[in-house]
Amino acid sequence: MNFAPSLAPPHRLLLEPLVRNALLEDLGRAGDVTSDAIAPPDARARAVLAARQKGVIAGLELARIAFELVDPRVSFIVEHDDGAHVAAGARLATLEGPARAILTAERTALNFLSHLSGIATVTASIVAAVSGSNARVVCTRKTTPGLRAVEKYAVRAGGGANHRFGLDDAMLIKDNHVALAGSVGEAVRRAKAAAGHLVKIELEVDTLEQLAEALDQGVDAVLLDNMTPDALREAVTLIDGRAISEASGRITAQTAAAVAATGVDVISVGWLTHSAPILDIGLDFEADQPA
Repeated sequence: MNFAPSLAPPHRLLLEPLVRNALLEDLGRAGDVTSDAIAPPDARARAVLAARQKGVIAGLELARIAFELVDPRVSFIVEHDDGAHVAAGARLATLEGPARAILTAERTALNFLSHLSGIATVTASIVAAVSGSNARVVCTRKTTPGLRAVEKYAVRAGGGANHRFGLDDAMLIKDNHVALAGSVGEAVRRAKAAAGHLVKIELEVDTLEQLAEALDQGVDAVLLDNMTPDALREAVTLIDGRAISEASGRITAQTAAAVAATGVDVISVGWLTHSAPILDIGLDFEADQPA
């Protein structure tokens, strides 16, 4: 596949264990008893992965790995790369090889591909809603356990960007941290005392008063949580370029444009990864099968 530099998928060393574990879960104790009973051992098949609805594609490399792990003799030819906006009916990839292997890997491949394409599709809808602004759409750490790397990749495939990958990426001081420290100032002081020279510090604020205190402490970014567009606009004016401004809080494709118009730098959307519906993708055997 041909990827833009920013859309390179996670390394195969990261992807293969995810796919292998999913296949093992599906194969259970006795393997694919249905396909083994119906498909002769030497039967070959040709199939196509096709989009049942329009959307943005992500996860083709995981689908490829699923078929290859079951049987490396399965060929997998991509017709639309990850990140492609496709219409309903678009052929995403064609496969040819042992029929049993294609049938056995089908559901695992489609589970990854449909889930990640769903994330890419909803991300693209938010990105489109804020086009013309300077705001970047990012995801959060609200990801499926074990799938964070690939779900965040799907956000990039949809035109978004990534927030922290984990707790060790940067410091994000939230309301509970402030409560434990006793004040915004004390929380930031402790964070600065512990942070390495490459570690950024972001502070979550709910009010303009907290924001003013955060700016006095010299944080790198402020997370403006659940603020109205009017409050966000005031916050951006108050920040005046002294920190990165990030808006969050139940932002949708319908509300994103108003949020972006306030001048914030970043819009973070947790539901991109935790609640995106799948993109309906299917695998169909072609009528004219190889001998």
